[in-house]
Amino acid sequence: MRRPTSHLFCRIVDNYGDAGVCWRLARELAAEHGLDVVLFIDDVTTLARIEPAIDPRRVAQRVGGVAVARLDDGAPPGPLPRLVVEGFGCGLPAAYVNAMAAANTKPRWINLEHLSAEPWIDGAHALPSPHPRLPLVRYFWFPGFTRRSGGLLRERDLFPLRNAWQAKRAPAQDALRILLFTYDNRALPPLLTHWSKASERIRCEVPEGVATASLERWLGAPPPPAGGLVTRGNVELHVLPFTGQDEFDTQLWSADVNFVRGEDSFVRAQWAARPFVWHAYRQADAAHMTKLDAFIARYASDLRPDAQRAVRTFWHAFNAEDVGAIASAWQDFRAALPHVAPHAATWANHLAADVPELAASLVDFAGRRL
Repeated sequence: MRRPTSHLFCRIVDNYGDAGVCWRLARELAAEHGLDVVLFIDDVTTLARIEPAIDPRRVAQRVGGVAVARLDDGAPPGPLPRLVVEGFGCGLPAAYVNAMAAANTKPRWINLEHLSAEPWIDGAHALPSPHPRLPLVRYFWFPGFTRRSGGLLRERDLFPLRNAWQAKRAPAQDALRILLFTYDNRALPPLLTHWSKASERIRCEVPEGVATASLERWLGAPPPPAGGLVTRGNVELHVLPFTGQDEFDTQLWSADVNFVRGEDSFVRAQWAARPFVWHAYRQADAAHMTKLDAFIARYASDLRPDAQRAVRTFWHAFNAEDVGAIASAWQDFRAALPHVAPHAATWANHLAADVPELAASLVDFAGRRL
């Protein structure tokens, strides 16, 4: 019997975030739900950075149980799938939409929206949107942090793998270990300077090619290549090779504090059960700050008041690139880490227990078609 099929469409806007979410969803649909998945993506080179088995020179290939093809304006060959996922409203080729409209059995068409903790998404999740001209319906799928949302991506074996990895890590540390995976940020050089003058040693790990302009401003020279090390005062800056998603997870699991950005690493930092700082993707009219506040309101609600303030103040200073406030905000955040650390583990368990798993709920929603 032929396996159910799914087509995912992705156009790169937010660097690795768009590719990261779509690739993770594609892998999970194939590995855990038995779908024959094709990922159409407009920038295979970016995908290859987070999946080393991808060859960016090839027009079509199969990796990890997923067929990968370049997205163009034509209608992909072969029969239509039962499930079509449009990543972040990227737009489907007109010829493809016309083919869906002409089909006797139309695919279930899902628009995968961006993740948000804002309350309004619960009411908008899974709502139908009829096409203005064609006999098609698209459904809006909102990832989120409540039972009524579209949920979060989480593989079945993620927690056992994480727990086994963290159990092997020796608890004694002679330095605070920080993973830095952010966008360029004007507040980063003064923060690094503050760390260099702090009383504790800090091991700061940054993947190659990340926040390079900010690091260059601090160093006065381009950062070293992967494997390089720069020591300034009490800061050791280690440049890591840019790895695939699975290896990146282990980096998150190993750090004491994770600075993450965008959407995919934002979710993975929460599953890591470690304290973290989210650098939201900057949007016009400071819309990203509204998203930041909505998440903080959920995430920090069970923290004691001083720890809540420390999280909110530092996350705001970092996202607002407040060079004048970043050092003092870090001091309060650092002092709150003994309270934030156990909360991070509690938060991850809460999400796993109370929030739908995105791929599974998506397959369930499209179940009659699959």
